Amino acid sequence: MNITQNIDNDIKFLTKSEIRLKILNELQKKPNNVRGLVKNTKITYSSISTNIMKLEQNNNIKKIENKYHITPMTDIYLKTLMDFKNSVDIVNTYEEFWNKHNLNQLSITSIKKITALKNAQLIETTPIDIYKTHNTTKKQMIKSTSVKAIFPYLHPEYPEIIEHILENKGSLEIIIPQTIFKELITRIDRKTRKNAMKNRNLKIYLTKKDLNLYLSITDATISLGLFKNDGSFDQNRILISKNQKSLKWGNDLFEHVKTEVV
Repeated sequence: MNITQNIDNDIKFLTKSEIRLKILNELQKKPNNVRGLVKNTKITYSSISTNIMKLEQNNNIKKIENKYHITPMTDIYLKTLMDFKNSVDIVNTYEEFWNKHNLNQLSITSIKKITALKNAQLIETTPIDIYKTHNTTKKQMIKSTSVKAIFPYLHPEYPEIIEHILENKGSLEIIIPQTIFKELITRIDRKTRKNAMKNRNLKIYLTKKDLNLYLSITDATISLGLFKNDGSFDQNRILISKNQKSLKWGNDLFEHVKTEVV
């Protein structure tokens, strides 16, 4: 049996039992004995004992000084499995956001690290508030001192937002289609624009290629919007996240798109 078959068999063995996964999750936190595992998992003593024996026989755990320890290889398996599970959970939770949308500009790394968006919030327009998505992202941008953004189209309020940030000593990096550059730039106060570009507080990256997503990264949040498969931008929903992992995820995606299209 080769190493690939061994790995396949180990993963099948672990995923076949929810009890084994719960035991390993506990042991990943810290070594423990059977009684401690029963207390923490609320699983019966007999079920814990039976599965502990199977895990030990399969070299997933080792007993050291009356406590069970997860083995290094099993630790890797478990992290991979949990990352995959969390990724699936994110896709399922926000199915309306991901399904039937163009994901081509998401990098492989972004997709692999999609768990960074685990605690994201889906913002959707309503019949009463049809501008909810735009107003939410606008609010985040105008109160920030540093903004990176991918604007795939020209919204009438983008020049005003940019001007506001610059006038309040903020800085921006934006990626935009070459086709909207002239209209965008001429609608920003000339003096404000010139000073910002001179001081490198405004950096604009132009592209002739299609932009298939909206992204804004502020001091505290990232906002992500996608295009539908029919080529139209989905203005009815955006995904917003506020944790540090998601901010890094957003920055990495911004740099990836900049490299790809500029």
